Amino acid sequence: MKKSLLALAALTAFAGVASAQSSVTLFGIVDLNARNVKNGDAGSVKSLSTDGNASSRLGFRGVEDLGGGMRAGFWIEGGLSLDAGAQGGGNGAGGTANWNRRSTVSLMGGFGEIRLGRDYTPTFWNHTIFDPFGTNGVGSSTNIISPAPTVAPFGNAQTLVRANNSVGYFLPGGLGGLYGQVMVAAGEGQVPGNKYVGFRFGYAAGPANVAFAYGKTEKIAAMLDDMTAWNLGGSFNLGFMTLMGQYHVYDEGSTRELKNWLLGATVPMGKGAFKASYATTDRKLSATVERTATQMVLGYTYDMSKRTTLYTHFSRVKNDAGLVYTASTGGPARAAGTGFTSTGYEFGVRHSF
Repeated sequence: MKKSLLALAALTAFAGVASAQSSVTLFGIVDLNARNVKNGDAGSVKSLSTDGNASSRLGFRGVEDLGGGMRAGFWIEGGLSLDAGAQGGGNGAGGTANWNRRSTVSLMGGFGEIRLGRDYTPTFWNHTIFDPFGTNGVGSSTNIISPAPTVAPFGNAQTLVRANNSVGYFLPGGLGGLYGQVMVAAGEGQVPGNKYVGFRFGYAAGPANVAFAYGKTEKIAAMLDDMTAWNLGGSFNLGFMTLMGQYHVYDEGSTRELKNWLLGATVPMGKGAFKASYATTDRKLSATVERTATQMVLGYTYDMSKRTTLYTHFSRVKNDAGLVYTASTGGPARAAGTGFTSTGYEFGVRHSF
């Protein structure tokens, strides 16, 4: 009852929208932590940070029954920077868009789902689903994949996580464990790095889940080639432990390539769970120069209820010379130079509603 009243009050600004829906839901996540990141001889930074276990967000979603097995739906969701009470998060939006995490409208039925708007790219999903730490905090394997100023060929790619101006199709359920999606996103004459095409197909049945994805972003910079990405991820639930693994390749031509793999595990113990992962990135900086970064992560989560979780994570990133990957973007700046080690730890709480 309380949630329904809150949703109704929040949606009064959308004149006529709520009354046109069969159902409307207000939802969100608030996640804050105390974090420390040390980047070699550059020192350390202590901070109150967001999104250590899950991405903070506020959103609205609704579905209308059109009859004949057809439904229409919408989903609008924006990131939150709770430490400063500001909007934040999202890829390609600079943390300034109102609904930077997702803003879509859909038609659904026995044929599957057609979805339009700003949405996650198919090549992103394996990153977060097959990592014990998802894509958040000091433990995320994307810490050694995300762009780094002196070595990244991906700086202008707006499609690493989400794509604007996209049209997507999702397979319907009931296909014996098969699932999949395809996406096309228009560049619309914007800066390079917005035009994208990709797909993801997988199989999930019983304890096993495996998926393959491929995507291409055209001309991420005027003097660079198209960026292609493909990845393969999987998990297997042994009952007492779930094993995970993933492999990624980002290719931008003969002189710019990144290969990353991860092995991880989650071990449930009552209301808590121990987590661990080990990841390696091999980065081609030129036709003749290749460097490596590794990341080792340990963590523990404790569910105080269905909606509230306490967590702690520790991460150690080791860079070869020329790489500047860190355990979190919240640490002090560090020039590439010789290799260095970055460490990060965080203690936080996540609440969902």
